[in-house]
Amino acid sequence: MKKFIFIFGGIRSGKSSYAVQLAKKLSKKAAFIATASASDEEMKKRIKLHKSSRPKFWKTIEENENVAEVVERLIVGYDVVIIDCLGLLISNLMYKGITDSQITKKIKILAQVISKKKQNIILVSNDVGSSLVPDNPLGRRFADLVGFGNQIMAKNADEVIFMQAGIPVKIKLPLSPLLGKEGIKGW
Repeated sequence: MKKFIFIFGGIRSGKSSYAVQLAKKLSKKAAFIATASASDEEMKKRIKLHKSSRPKFWKTIEENENVAEVVERLIVGYDVVIIDCLGLLISNLMYKGITDSQITKKIKILAQVISKKKQNIILVSNDVGSSLVPDNPLGRRFADLVGFGNQIMAKNADEVIFMQAGIPVKIKLPLSPLLGKEGIKGW
């Protein structure tokens, strides 16, 4: 049964590692969509570390802007797809001068595309809601966009997992066949 799993958490919370471990349990036929850009030496090291944590036989696709189009094309050959991460995707779009409404539209389209796929999709994102309100307009814009993006994804996901200090906290579970909108059937 296919699932859309949304994992979010703070920096170094273990979200990417958990996504990889979860994907390994789901299938060996996996694709990894990386949204990071190697813009400096420190980021290059982070990317290298992330790559080393994944099986070498997984398909890696580096796409930092048109993620929905890449997901749309991944039809056959993969049982699970990891997208890492929504926060970096938003940052990339902001850097390219894309407006907030265009970014929000891209996020909504990505959520729709993911919901239609037959594969298991694991989407990783940053948690910005547990931090301080940034002291500058750019930081507040980023926090708002990621916060709204996370809400969109959480609403559409079958499962939502919040990572805290390497511990997955499941905050939204898939509905059981016994459950309806009102709760347990027959009660």
